[in-house]
Amino acid sequence: MRQSKLFTKTRNTAPKDAVSASHKYLIQGGFADMLMAGVYTYLPLGYRVIKNISNIIREEMDKTGAQEMLMPALQPKGIWDETGRWESLEEIMYQFKDRSGKDAGLGATHEEVIYDIVRRNINSYKDLPFAIYQIQNKFRNELRAKGGLMRGREFMMKDLYSFHISQEDLDEYYNEMINVYKRVYERCGLEAKVVEASGGVFTKKYSHEFQIIAEAGEDDIIYCTKCDFAQNTEIAKSKAGDACPKCGENLKQGKSIEAGNIFQFGDQYAKDMNGYASNKDGEKKPIFMASYGIGISRLVATIVEIYNDDKGIIWPESVAPFKAHLISLNKNEEAEVIYDKLVKAGVDVLYDDRDSSAGEKFSDADLLGIPYRLVISKKTGDQIEVKKRNEENSEILSIDEVMGLIQK
Repeated sequence: MRQSKLFTKTRNTAPKDAVSASHKYLIQGGFADMLMAGVYTYLPLGYRVIKNISNIIREEMDKTGAQEMLMPALQPKGIWDETGRWESLEEIMYQFKDRSGKDAGLGATHEEVIYDIVRRNINSYKDLPFAIYQIQNKFRNELRAKGGLMRGREFMMKDLYSFHISQEDLDEYYNEMINVYKRVYERCGLEAKVVEASGGVFTKKYSHEFQIIAEAGEDDIIYCTKCDFAQNTEIAKSKAGDACPKCGENLKQGKSIEAGNIFQFGDQYAKDMNGYASNKDGEKKPIFMASYGIGISRLVATIVEIYNDDKGIIWPESVAPFKAHLISLNKNEEAEVIYDKLVKAGVDVLYDDRDSSAGEKFSDADLLGIPYRLVISKKTGDQIEVKKRNEENSEILSIDEVMGLIQK
């Protein structure tokens, strides 16, 4: 991609209402654009990050045997009445009447929709267990739609639902998904804590949240630095300084960002929506369900909160919009040759071919945070000055050495 052709441009100043690093840099760098509070357009740079994260998630979900599908965002009131959640989610769900006077809503979540499909298609234990997932925009009428992509009224989410013939089978898959989620976050460059929490407005039962320690977070958690004990303060009986109930280490308290959550519904939906299947003995048994969510657009913001400095973003290579940022300082002819070689080698590269000053190009490179900066100038001759975004020092390398470095 030639930067002169890139649709969006960087801004010299941050948004006036930006209170977090992610809000500031994602807008200033041209990754996202605010239409109204809590509603954002993912611009080309931001959407490339979205796609990279989505691909990681898809790979990990597919490894478990889960199948991807896509459900409608527009939903009838009737299926929500079966569970009583049309009323209980009234404060956060967008609800309205269509032109025929029928009640409908925009999907804040999809348990009712998927369970309606399952109860009409699953009749026997032979069809269980199975898991289905989607990547789709959700809609929630958030009262505090501030902080950029951290808390949106429309946001991109991966939601997976698993179905089982017994609680024991559900427990086994649920525990497996905890490890799958941890791999997703690790591949995105994040260390997630598995935190016990209440079910909130979505279920009466407990849940597990995946929290990232960050000052910009809206949650408070009690956690142990020695073992895996962690609880949201909303349910925690311990406090900072207390001995960990698992290992005895002193507990800590910290701000954190909820980057995902999982819920067990057990047989709740079977009872509410009449979802049953026959077991090996021909007996009618409830179809158990659990739900697993990752806020993808929030994950973009979370990564920026962890990886930034006073100049801009520092993207982990796994999710960066480009792998390399090629910068020409009045050496476009030589840079064109390098650019062609990188493209032919399959390197995802942003080429700054603009007629701009060196200072502006370097400033934009720091703001955009692409992992490798490759500079072609009179000083480099027929070689390339290479600097990693997260390092201070640079080195002069040949094109072959650059290829080996970037492609390893």
